[in-house]
Amino acid sequence: MKERGVWGLAGPAFAVALAIGRPVVADEAKQGAEARASDTERVQGGKALYAQHCSHCHGFGMVNAGNVVPDLREFPDDNKQRFVDTVAHGKNNRMPPWGDLLSPEEIDELWAYIRTKGKS
Repeated sequence: MKERGVWGLAGPAFAVALAIGRPVVADEAKQGAEARASDTERVQGGKALYAQHCSHCHGFGMVNAGNVVPDLREFPDDNKQRFVDTVAHGKNNRMPPWGDLLSPEEIDELWAYIRTKGKS
């Protein structure tokens, strides 16, 4: 009987590992594509909501003079909770509360758009 050695068995074992791993990789790629599509949809939904509810004060495409209302392109990416609280409850008697008009999902869509800095 001929000895195969370590490499003689490694080939078939490697092929089995690849075959087993392929569906997982395909599933992960599919989930990643779905997540990107979902993110794109959320941004587009937020853009439409922004145009309808926010642009009259904050400017179309988030471009404004920045004198009275903040320039949302400068809003920190890591401060979602502050954004949600401000939109839902208003701020300093200048920004009205939108929590009764916008659902939490719509506020999340607005946040997705705000994070693009108006470049979507």
